[in-house]
Amino acid sequence: MYRIIPTVTLNGKIVDNERLRFGIRDVSISAKGLFVNGKYVKVHGVCCHQDHAGVGSALPDYLQYYRIRLLKDMGVNGYRTSHNPPTPELLDACDSLGMLVLDENRLLNSSPEYINQFEHLLKRDRSHPSVFLWSIGNEEWGVQTSSFGKRIAQTLVTKQKELDPTRTCTYAADVPNVFNGVNEVIPVRGFNYRHFAAAEYHRDHPNQPLIGSEMGSTVTTRGIYEKDSIRAYVPDQDITAPWWASKAEDWWKLCAPNDWWIGGFVWTGFDYRGEPTPYQWPNVNSHFGIMDMCGFPKNIYYYYQSWWSDKDVLHISPHWNWLGKEGKPVDVWVNTNADNAELFLNGKSLGKKDMPRNGHLQWSVNYQPGTLEAVAYKNGKKLTTKIETTGAPSEVVVTPYKTTMLADGRDATVINITVADKQGRLVPDANNLIQFSISGDAKIIGVGNGDPSSHEADKILDGNPIAIGWQRHLFNGKCQVIVQSGKTASTIKFEAKSDGLYTGSTDILTILPASSHATIETKNIQSNKKNIGKVLGADISFLPQLEDRGMKFSDKGVQKDAIWILKEHGFNYVRLRIFNNPSADSGYSPGKGFCDLEHTKQMAKRIKAAGLKFLLDFHYSDTWADPGKQYKPSAWKGLSFPVLKDSVYEFTKKVVSELKNQGTAPDMVQIGNEINHGLVWPEGQVKHLDSLAELVKAGTDAVLKVEPSTIILLHIALGGQNDESVFFLENMLSRGVYFDVIGESYYPKWHGTLDDLRNNLSDLARRYGKDIVVVEYSQLKKEVNDIAFNLPGNRGKGTMIWEPLNTWEKIFDEKGNSNDLILEYDEINKKFLKN
Repeated sequence: MYRIIPTVTLNGKIVDNERLRFGIRDVSISAKGLFVNGKYVKVHGVCCHQDHAGVGSALPDYLQYYRIRLLKDMGVNGYRTSHNPPTPELLDACDSLGMLVLDENRLLNSSPEYINQFEHLLKRDRSHPSVFLWSIGNEEWGVQTSSFGKRIAQTLVTKQKELDPTRTCTYAADVPNVFNGVNEVIPVRGFNYRHFAAAEYHRDHPNQPLIGSEMGSTVTTRGIYEKDSIRAYVPDQDITAPWWASKAEDWWKLCAPNDWWIGGFVWTGFDYRGEPTPYQWPNVNSHFGIMDMCGFPKNIYYYYQSWWSDKDVLHISPHWNWLGKEGKPVDVWVNTNADNAELFLNGKSLGKKDMPRNGHLQWSVNYQPGTLEAVAYKNGKKLTTKIETTGAPSEVVVTPYKTTMLADGRDATVINITVADKQGRLVPDANNLIQFSISGDAKIIGVGNGDPSSHEADKILDGNPIAIGWQRHLFNGKCQVIVQSGKTASTIKFEAKSDGLYTGSTDILTILPASSHATIETKNIQSNKKNIGKVLGADISFLPQLEDRGMKFSDKGVQKDAIWILKEHGFNYVRLRIFNNPSADSGYSPGKGFCDLEHTKQMAKRIKAAGLKFLLDFHYSDTWADPGKQYKPSAWKGLSFPVLKDSVYEFTKKVVSELKNQGTAPDMVQIGNEINHGLVWPEGQVKHLDSLAELVKAGTDAVLKVEPSTIILLHIALGGQNDESVFFLENMLSRGVYFDVIGESYYPKWHGTLDDLRNNLSDLARRYGKDIVVVEYSQLKKEVNDIAFNLPGNRGKGTMIWEPLNTWEKIFDEKGNSNDLILEYDEINKKFLKN
């Protein structure tokens, strides 16, 4: 994207200007298909209304980007603005994120009023590179096959060519092999449904390009697996469609192999209010969406993702919580783009099947509680996934998609709410009532859960005397809250509570827009010149404390140093945190000083003696530092900023120098721990981006002064939050902060799904050309490593599990004996480090 700023001057003074973005690309449409910049492109598209849970059509700009990203994650590359001119902010999002747009006129009408509207649409949107095709109208049944409709279409086509000769247009016609009327003059034949007639029409009119302007229309209700005419639900599989439409597999199997069929737009990407086919009351919204009103995927999402994306897809449905159905058959679907798949119930094979192209697999499985696992192979690569019978809900899980917002009164973030059992597994059939509270200069502007029959309030109006507060039931395990910022920099505290469950919460920081300006040229970003190598590491900073308590470690019945046990199972890196004065009364380890310089030096000797590499993690605090707290050391309180910056430099230099002098210089250093909200508060808080950058540079300068070859890692806790990752990194890069490696934390309850992680890291790898390490995680060991080692451009360098000796999904038991989880690292090492 490029930027141009037209200005209006009067007597040498600027009186008005506007900042415009534009792009340059080449689009060609012919009977051979669609070509973008000379490359054949099949349209994997969706039709969408502008409608989202909690806010209706009044979407904050951020939600436009959020929704387009959800679609792109599925493999969508085309968006039809059904059935009206889009808001410009939607086109901005499509321009930025790379989404082709079919820009649609409201009515097939040539009266002066509607010609003026069409002219406005063309002039307003023609500078958007995302727009590749215009639509002059949709399903005008009364005129579309008549000579009258033909003349109207001729008028609109002529106007389109006059105002935008670089593009062409279509009309969304819900007729089969019919040429009379609009189709006689429209440059690109649009098919609404009637997929069965597309080949016949192409046979009869081989020189007219053809696109599926509206396809599919499978009706599904997320998480429902039996038809329910009382609550007005339909099963969440690709089995139900209205008479005029088709199931996903029916139309896509016809479209996919034919290059002359440009592709199609599925009705619809998201559920929307109204048209509750096949039911009416008590439904309040449609069932057509591939995702529900909140953007939560239905199972059909994974069908399209399998055949529309380049991702390795393996998905099992339904969930595996079927209390009372023991021994009864459950219809199990597997969606994948692998060559074959084998299904296992509690370790017993239920058979292996080859995957039909553009299809899916099914098994009838007699239900038993436990684990249902699929193993698939794609071009020799093994894929695995599983679903488990969960326990009862124990904890509310709050997953924000941004934890830093602009304090402009317009910015927003999406917070998804789920519940987990005592083992941390999300409960897919939970329906708990969740109550929400917020403090600070921000407000909740809407809630939803994707239930098409829910009559709960999406909004609570200010001053409503009977308002009961913000709340929403989970619908099949999920609900959503949308929060909008105020206009003052603030710390926002959000909580989600439910009776009998542990409360979930998150902090969101808002910063003034003027402080967040960042303009960088990606081509000017320094790429890695240092050899990072592959990283399979562990943060074991707790080890001296555990040994102080008398804990011994053993593997296969043999007692050994824990560091050597890790090495023998494939680990090649150890991460250690360091505090300034942890022995202080308010410090991390009063009186004992664990994680101070002396303990760090002792641990460094052991690490190097074992032949492992060493990452040093500066917290710049006397105690824990993370996104929720970055308190400066007590010795630095009250210092002026220049002295504070010098203190960061001198402390960093002292630590690295002493480690180097004893022959244990760290191979990699991170300046601060999870610093997306800043470090050394308040001066280094993210709302003070300039001073934050100065403090980071002070630490970096000190490290490189002592040992220039040291690898510098910038650590943020935003594993699945791409918007905020880009925001932080660009603000640091624009202020001259140097780093070699991007480090991300990933904990699913705070940082989203595995797809969120993969999408974020892949984007960062492409965008910045820097190496990436998942520098903290615990759960989903195989899955996280598979993502972390497989990023574009070979930028994925590996992982460091956080405190596996004694926390969360630990690889030793309470007595220090290794467990089966440590064996996963033998396989991970063999797969990624020995190849």
